[in-house]
Amino acid sequence: MLTFRLDLRRLAAAAAVLAFAVACPAGGHAQQAKLEARYVASLAGIPVGRGAWVLDIRDNQYSADASGATTGLLRVFASGKGRSMTQGDVANGQLLPRRYGTTIVADKKTEEVAIALDGGTVTEFTVNPPPNPDPNRVPLTEAHRRAVTDPITASLIRVSGNGDPLSADACTRSTPIFDGRLRYDLKLAFKRMETVKAEKGYQGRVVVCAIYFSPVAGYIPGRKVIEYLTGQRDMEVWLAPVTGTRVLVPYKVSIPTPLGLAVLEATQFVSSPVPGPTSASAKIP
Repeated sequence: MLTFRLDLRRLAAAAAVLAFAVACPAGGHAQQAKLEARYVASLAGIPVGRGAWVLDIRDNQYSADASGATTGLLRVFASGKGRSMTQGDVANGQLLPRRYGTTIVADKKTEEVAIALDGGTVTEFTVNPPPNPDPNRVPLTEAHRRAVTDPITASLIRVSGNGDPLSADACTRSTPIFDGRLRYDLKLAFKRMETVKAEKGYQGRVVVCAIYFSPVAGYIPGRKVIEYLTGQRDMEVWLAPVTGTRVLVPYKVSIPTPLGLAVLEATQFVSSPVPGPTSASAKIP
């Protein structure tokens, strides 16, 4: 039970940050903006973590930096912290990642992943420590590292057209994701519209999408956490707009778990247009 709980926490947290959708073509003029957001994570209504996210979108580049740590009673059982960063190019209305990195420290153990991409193809990646050998693991092949995006870029929903980006169309998509260990698909489906009010920043409408997780490679069939997430039909992401762009990002994510509902929700969500041609940049851990 403990192993399942820890694995579920890791995958649920990953899903909360990265399980969203493919970046899609956007119409109109170049858009530049910056988002600074803070989140609180809770389990069964009890606060268990805090996180922050900084997103910078420019004419031809973008970067994102997300970090978080456990808090409260959860630290007694499984303390941890993590940071994920990505940077890439904006070309023909699409967000194309070039570099992605993540570091997770949990229970005095460190996991590190670094990925380089070119046009949606993984050109290089390292995972430390590497996955334990297991004859039942679905092997990752070269084909699984083509036409993919990284977890953070996958959370940036760029809506095409000139209409209101806060619409059901934002949820009509499926994303192929490679995180260094797993290759999986995340499909969104429209559920409803809601209204939110952050303690600081955004107040207004959000579009709520169902999330469906489908493992492709790198996983071990029969693992309880994989079976649980694959069978889930009640995971949701609430998407809010980044001012001055056609990009939507997660305001709230909810994932049912055997220990209660896990929720990641913004307390601060401040976005604003950014003038000037300055390029975005980020250092990858």
